[in-house]
Amino acid sequence: MNNGTEEVVPDGVAVSLENPFTAAPDEAEPAGRYEATLRRGAALREKPFMAAGSPNRLRQHLKGRMTVWERIRYLADDTPHVLYQNWGPNLDGASLVTAILSVDGRDVAVYGHDFTVRAGSMDATNGKKLARLFELAAKRRIPLVGLNDSAGAYIPAGVGGLDGYADAFTALRKISGIVPSIMCMFGFNAGGGSYLPRQGSFLIQPKDTFFGLTGPGVVKSVLGEDITPDELGGPMVHSQTGVTDFVVEDEVAALRKVKELLRYLPDSNESLAPYRETSDPIDRRTVDVDILLKKAFNSPTGFNTPFDISIMIQQLCDHGDFLETQADRARNTITALGRMGGNVVGFVANNSAVASGQIDIDAAYKNARFIRFCNLYNIPVIFLEDTTGFLPGREQEHRGIVQAGRAMLDAIVDLRTPRFLVLVRNAFGGAYASYNNYATGADFVVALPTTRVAVMGPAGVEYVYKDELKKIRANRDARIQSESEARVAQGLSAAEAGKEAALAVDALIKAEEASLVQRYEREIMNPEEALSLGSISEIVMPEDLRQVLARQMAFCLRHYQPGPMQSVQREFH
Repeated sequence: MNNGTEEVVPDGVAVSLENPFTAAPDEAEPAGRYEATLRRGAALREKPFMAAGSPNRLRQHLKGRMTVWERIRYLADDTPHVLYQNWGPNLDGASLVTAILSVDGRDVAVYGHDFTVRAGSMDATNGKKLARLFELAAKRRIPLVGLNDSAGAYIPAGVGGLDGYADAFTALRKISGIVPSIMCMFGFNAGGGSYLPRQGSFLIQPKDTFFGLTGPGVVKSVLGEDITPDELGGPMVHSQTGVTDFVVEDEVAALRKVKELLRYLPDSNESLAPYRETSDPIDRRTVDVDILLKKAFNSPTGFNTPFDISIMIQQLCDHGDFLETQADRARNTITALGRMGGNVVGFVANNSAVASGQIDIDAAYKNARFIRFCNLYNIPVIFLEDTTGFLPGREQEHRGIVQAGRAMLDAIVDLRTPRFLVLVRNAFGGAYASYNNYATGADFVVALPTTRVAVMGPAGVEYVYKDELKKIRANRDARIQSESEARVAQGLSAAEAGKEAALAVDALIKAEEASLVQRYEREIMNPEEALSLGSISEIVMPEDLRQVLARQMAFCLRHYQPGPMQSVQREFH
């Protein structure tokens, strides 16, 4: 304890227990009715900050958590404009703070649960406060940030707690697609405290936190299953399902991620993302892309060599800096925000380093969600295609890959922002047809010399050259018999001659089949036909990729005006 104003937590870090945004009180005793009125007003102003008392704030610190005011102070450039400082004689509404902050010079609407007051629980008053904040954000076209730390509905409030959540759910859904929102999860959240933040554009979850529709206790009582909070609703669970977009180390890292993400986001669906001057020239040669492809294609596995597409994204972005979303989910596809020539750009890329870059259900939904976000908030998208197609199999069909693929295709067709397609290597069948080509609305389609584009991959040789293959395979027995007789004539036993003849004929058949595969790749699986038909605009050398894309993107953005949506759209399908 330090003069009654500071407490020291076990790790030795001093934390303030006072309102960080108020000046020291005037020591002079007020006199008169007017002064008494002012004193009462000052007490009302301080009530939301101080009503929980020092013990509750200390408990929050001992759990390794900031108070809501400390979180706000970390985000804010200066003193925040707090809205609705208190409601009701029983602190109705005081367990939730709503405010307008300046974050890196931008106005941002912020709400935060005060866990030191009734465990941040929700009542009807909280719901109204949240709804008004959401409406204000949409009306003034400013981003929204949520600092979630709530035990759920306030049980003594009865149905009012549920009404509060319903008000908030409805209001937040109505502004989806109007302003972007970033949600942070702190502490232990359950019930409606899970639904609300997942309505946001992005969700950030630190380690050692939990959120879920039910807690471990309910699971135990209903199902008889013992499960830890981390196993039920920890960050490793939610990051795999796509519920959580970013997993970070702690609360400070979460707040830093909020600031980082805001730098890529526009204020609303009527504006562009912030432009930033860059010292990285747009005509910088992407030499490492050339090296990457050279090593991959000259390896023994050739066209089948997997490589990490994030290296290419890094090379395209200003100073190699980009922000990947849902990095732990569906690694066979990568979605990321970056900049080229100072302009914010979204990337959707097949990653052959994982499952050959095939598109499965999780990848399709991951892509669809990111594309819809970019569409709503005027972020151009570059697609990097390198996939052998959609993942086949019983499990995928039974889980609804057709529906997932349709969600991705619909998002691409609806995309109104400038959008490019780079054919990196494999582009086959339905994957090509549904992956942002000219027919689905692409503004610019290019191919690297390494591109293979066709209705089918190497397996297509069985259909294109089926007559030739039939002849090669049809006379196998006769060829073995002839080769065997020749070897017997040379003095080998019948058994030895038969064995050698079979090996020789099979090797010859394999070589003839390989020759047809090479012919298939040379005549059909190449970008020449696509170039001649206008399916692609040009062949781009790997070293020139950033220059070509950045210049074309700058041109498109100079002439881009947010147009009408093809239909009413929200951030989630």
